Amino acid sequence: MRQEPQDEPQDRRRIRILLADDEAMIRAGVRSILARAPEIEVVAEAEDGYEAVELARRHQPDVALLDIQMPRLDGLSAAARVSHDRPETGVIMLTTFGEDEFIARALQEGASGFLLKADDPRELLNGVRAVAAGGAYLSPNVAARVITRLRQAGRTSSGAWSRHSVEQLTERERDVLARLGAGLSNAEIGARLHLVEGTVKAHVSAILSKLGLRNRVEAAIAAYEAGIIRRD
Repeated sequence: MRQEPQDEPQDRRRIRILLADDEAMIRAGVRSILARAPEIEVVAEAEDGYEAVELARRHQPDVALLDIQMPRLDGLSAAARVSHDRPETGVIMLTTFGEDEFIARALQEGASGFLLKADDPRELLNGVRAVAAGGAYLSPNVAARVITRLRQAGRTSSGAWSRHSVEQLTERERDVLARLGAGLSNAEIGARLHLVEGTVKAHVSAILSKLGLRNRVEAAIAAYEAGIIRRD
């Protein structure tokens, strides 16, 4: 059954996590990794999608970590409901090597991040921090699989085409895109490039418009395809 702490911290500066996976061992492993970061706290756990949606409404987490395949309501459907009910909650999908076919749908359902359960634990922490800050995050292992899957579905092009397409951006827009691909938020990009956040937001809008992209996740994919990721 789901687990809920009896006393929740009042410090809203901490990153509050909802963790949903039907396998207790997986939840325990993910929770153990997150516990390494003092600013991250798991405030609720769910063992299926219905519980995840209900707990997201109740606890209003900053990030929901959702397994793709769960009983009663799968993670993709749960992601759609969480994103609809509470857009402020960033959604990260936890995937395995056999679930590539769900990636395109997860993008449509509002997911902001993708992580493989077999990824290095540091990728989990990086992803949570990035999405909590308003960014989009693809672990390097997932990025290659996302691109491959979307190419097969005719949703994206070759890397060469992407490099050519990115050439239409200004130098500053390419700088911003390179950091979008690394999962940085507007505020973090502004700090790196010495720009005010409003200017970064305008650059992001221009990038999405020029490249025909819908969101930051697709922008991250474009940055990976073009080979311009900058993690600083």
